Amino acid sequence: MLVGVISDTHDNLDAVKRAAEIFLEKGVGLVLHLGDIVAPFTLRAFHEAGIGRLIAVYGNNCGERIGLRETAARLGYEIHEWPHLVELDGKKLLMIHGTGPSEKTKNMAEAFARSGFYDAVLYGHTHEVDNRVVGDVLVLNPGEACGCLTGKKTVAILDTESMRAEIIGL
Repeated sequence: MLVGVISDTHDNLDAVKRAAEIFLEKGVGLVLHLGDIVAPFTLRAFHEAGIGRLIAVYGNNCGERIGLRETAARLGYEIHEWPHLVELDGKKLLMIHGTGPSEKTKNMAEAFARSGFYDAVLYGHTHEVDNRVVGDVLVLNPGEACGCLTGKKTVAILDTESMRAEIIGL
């Protein structure tokens, strides 16, 4: 299955629309959002853009958690505290957002990967692309969809068969 991986949208509706277009063009069956959606209207934008399945974790900027949870439920989406495990096509995908300085989040993602328990560790928060293998585990940060820190808007497409990811600019 092809999975769309996105993080740090920070309510950038143009980025959400473009990401959805890419995910639909590529035939993505599920979107995993790694946090910092921020407001419920952003979840509605994914739905209006045609995204049928979405699983998300909260980020540190998701202050409206009750609204996000209720909106996700109404749309048939899921939103969880992190870490959250998704099992898909016999693969274990761990979703986290992150916390504190970038280095702390990167170290946390790598520690989860070194455990060997997961097939992929997917994280956000740092706004920096990270697409590498640690041991036999894919470590993936799709970067930021909002473009607010790096100026680069990116998402990823994860192939659960090959366990490889492609980073795509918005």
